[in-house]
Amino acid sequence: MERPDTPPPAPEWSVSQWFNTETPLTLAGLRGRVVMIEAFQMLCPGCVSHGLPLAQAAHQLFPPDQVAVIGLHTVFEHHAAMTPVSLEAFLHEYRIAFPVGVDEAGKGAMPVTMERYRMRGTPSLILIDRMGRLRAHHFGQVSELRLGAEIATLMGEGEIAAGDSP
Repeated sequence: MERPDTPPPAPEWSVSQWFNTETPLTLAGLRGRVVMIEAFQMLCPGCVSHGLPLAQAAHQLFPPDQVAVIGLHTVFEHHAAMTPVSLEAFLHEYRIAFPVGVDEAGKGAMPVTMERYRMRGTPSLILIDRMGRLRAHHFGQVSELRLGAEIATLMGEGEIAAGDSP
């Protein structure tokens, strides 16, 4: 039985297409690692000037077997301009090396994963612990110091024990 203060399990994302990875990624497949999700839009000034550079820095700094940095292109406006073809060119031009998924379109304006996580907009930064639990949800600019401290704390919580479940 979970304690009342136990963080909730992170919802699985719903991705229609992946870039910078050979195979589709899932939260279950990333268990045992801290997961950082940077939700962005190509035409979002805050994403381009802050969110994506922060994600690139985290991707370069933390060991990939300990921390998985994932981009989530979550389009809720300007749909015609932000196609997967445009995203592919954007990722190439900005030299984004970490895996990026395209959030599946929802029934309304909000994409599926964006709605599942109750994101308010972009940039949004999500941290998930090694057990697959949602541990942080930031909207807007996040300082490098804060992000580094949060990731280091989650890394320090240790490996998940065999048989543990969220």
